[in-house]
This record gives sequence, structure tokens and C-alpha cells, in this order.
Amino acid sequence: MAATTPLHPKPIPPFLTIPPSTPSIKFTNLSFFNSPSDPARKLASTRPNAKKKNPWLDPFDQGDDPEMEYGSLFSDGKQEEDPRPPDNPDNPYGFLKFPMGYAVEIASLGLKVRGDVRRCCCVISGGVYENLLFFPAIQLIKDRYPGVQIDVVTSGRGKQTYEMNKNVRWANEYDVDEHFPDPAEYTDMIGVLKNRYYDMILSSKLAGLGHASFLFMSSARDRVSYIYPNVNAAGAGLLLSETFTPDSTNLSEGGYNMYHQMIDWLGRPFRSVPRQPVPPLKVSVSRKLKEVVEAKYKSAGAVKGKYIVIHGIKSDSKASMQSRGDTDSLLPIEIWDEIASVISGLTTVFVIPHEKERENVEEVVGDDASIVFITTRGSVALFCSDDKAKAFIPNPKEKKCAIISSKTGKLIDIDVEAVKTAVQIFSMPLAIA
Repeated sequence: MAATTPLHPKPIPPFLTIPPSTPSIKFTNLSFFNSPSDPARKLASTRPNAKKKNPWLDPFDQGDDPEMEYGSLFSDGKQEEDPRPPDNPDNPYGFLKFPMGYAVEIASLGLKVRGDVRRCCCVISGGVYENLLFFPAIQLIKDRYPGVQIDVVTSGRGKQTYEMNKNVRWANEYDVDEHFPDPAEYTDMIGVLKNRYYDMILSSKLAGLGHASFLFMSSARDRVSYIYPNVNAAGAGLLLSETFTPDSTNLSEGGYNMYHQMIDWLGRPFRSVPRQPVPPLKVSVSRKLKEVVEAKYKSAGAVKGKYIVIHGIKSDSKASMQSRGDTDSLLPIEIWDEIASVISGLTTVFVIPHEKERENVEEVVGDDASIVFITTRGSVALFCSDDKAKAFIPNPKEKKCAIISSKTGKLIDIDVEAVKTAVQIFSMPLAIA
């Protein structure tokens, strides 16, 4: 009788053998356990009409599995404050900095499952106006990801606005709108971003392949950016995690709600976390800054509660106060002087974009003109059309703002008499822009 060969189970492949002494192992890719080509897996994960995160990255990604059950301690709810202690309490750099993939035992599982964001970088295109209107997005990130550290990369003009934002840790000056940046500055900024190990980087600059490469080289886990609404966006989606296509090539034309697409994505609901509401625009002026401003208007002869600020003088300076979204937003000093002539009982303070404009203002208004920058409550806003007024100042009555628009579509044809009438209704400090 022939001997029968005993049946033995197949040996475990060497690459799946787990030594008993190994305390913890992190699997970054488990695709070899269940191949994407497996019919059972394909049927279980197929979702009709499911929204893909980014069709450029994985054409076979059908979204989350609808049969997957969530709700464990590690994957449900918002992230918690970072429990990791600082290596040195006096060190301004904060928590311990480990390169990605090392010392994984100190990071919670939720950091990967929930997509927690411990460090976030915002790359803001434009000047003062664009950075101020990004404040609600920064507050939204702070509320959505408790304990997050937010840094900003923006132009020199935009960087000054973050003196009034307490949620920003560091603000770096770098002109992202420069088409041909200096190679030394370009590589240095990439090194700065890589060394901070950001979990998410947001950009308001319309990205093509060049800017998308800049964001990709930052090594951030999530790379989110606006892209061109035309062929210039070709290839950018391959290097970005999430993209937004604006209605036009000038994002600032959206006015007050210019970042509505990015804000809608940031506040999106996630499992048991409801949609995060959009906070109102807030600024926090430090006591030191208040003292500086108070000293400026006192030196200019203005008394608190008895002055008016005129903002929007036409100038050929690169530091012009013209908005990118409203190119017709400045008036010659002669028209401003005519408007200011009907103001009585208030000191008129003119805002100039550059020191060279001081002589022009003094020549028209007089040598005793008060020229200084002071922001105040209440305002009279001049626009070239009603559409611009609605875009930049929604609900003006609630904001104590009087809107006056030109009937011809050009600001130079504004009704000066209507402006004079509007100015006289204010009895409090105000600003004309």
C-alpha cells in the first residue's frame, strides 16, 4: 500500500512573518492583502455617483466603503490637543520634530484615520485686501482642528496684516505671485517648508504645473490649492490632493466671498463631525499697535472721535491701494479735496500709498493737511458699479456703511453731491474708501 503524503498548510511568506519581540509595526500600504482586481472587493467598495477626492491621483478610487463601520475611539470626532510634550519648554519651535515615518509610536492612530492636522501652512496670493479676507478661513481651520499650528507665506504687503491675527504662529515673506522668482529664494523657501513637516498646505494662488510643483516639494501630506480655469491648469492636479476651479482667473473678483470654495471644503462634515460654521471676520489689535496709532493721529492734530479718514487716492506707485478685484477703485486727490470741503467739525486725514504722494496732497489740500493712516468704524464706500458694491460689501446697513456707486460704470463719474450728502449723516469717526 502506497504511503500517503500528509497535507500541510502553506508556509507563511517571509515578508509576513512578525517577530514576537516587535512592539509595534506601522503598515503604510496594505494593498497586497486584497488586490484591487479582486471582484469581491470591487463589488463591496463600488459607490454609484461617488465624489472622488481628486480624479488625477487615482482613477480607481471610488471613495469610502459604505459598509465600513466607524465610531471607535481612534477614528471618531475631532482631533484632540497634541499630547506630545516639548523637548524644551523654552524652545520657540514647540513640539518634538521627527522626520515623517520615524518614531510613529508617539502619534495617535487618528492622525492617519481622521486626517488630523497638527501643522498647517497657508500660502496667500495678493496684498492686504486678500490676506484680510482670508482671516475667516484661518479661524475655521483653528476651530476644525483643535491645537493646530498655522503658519502663513505671503507677500511683504500682506504680511503686515498678521499683526492683527492671533491665530497665526509665523508669517514668512515670499512673493508667490512672482513669475520668475530668484532661484536662491525659491529653493530656500522650499527648504523652510520641508523642515516644518506640515500636514496640510493651502494655497490661494491659481496653480499651474509650476506652482503645483512648489507645493508638492513642500512634502506636506495634503496639498490644497486653486487652479486655473483654463488649459494652464494641465498637470497641476497630478501633484495636488484637492483642487478648486474659480469662476475667473482673478480670484479677487469674488469680493468679500472670494474664498467660498476653499472655506466650504475646510468646513465639510466628516463622519460624526458636523459642518463647521464659517466665523465672521475678526481682527485683534494689540495694545502696542493701538498706542502707535494713537500717537500718529495725535501728532497729526486729530482728536479721538473728531476725525475722518479718506482712503483711495490715485497713484502710480507700486504700493497703490488699488484692489486686484476692483481695478477702478481710486480717485484723484482733486475730487477727494472737493468731497472733504463739505466736512465741518472733523479733522480730515488722508491716507497715501507712498511718501512721494505727500507733496501732491499738500499742493492740492494745503500744507496743513493731515496725512497719516488710521482705521476707524463706519464708512462711506465708493464703487464703479452696483455689482462691485454687492460683491465687496454684503449687507452694508448692518456694517454701518453707506454705498454709493457710479451710474456710468466708471468711478471717475461718481456723483460728488451724493457723496457729500452721505458724509454729512455721520456724527462718529468714519473712513471714506
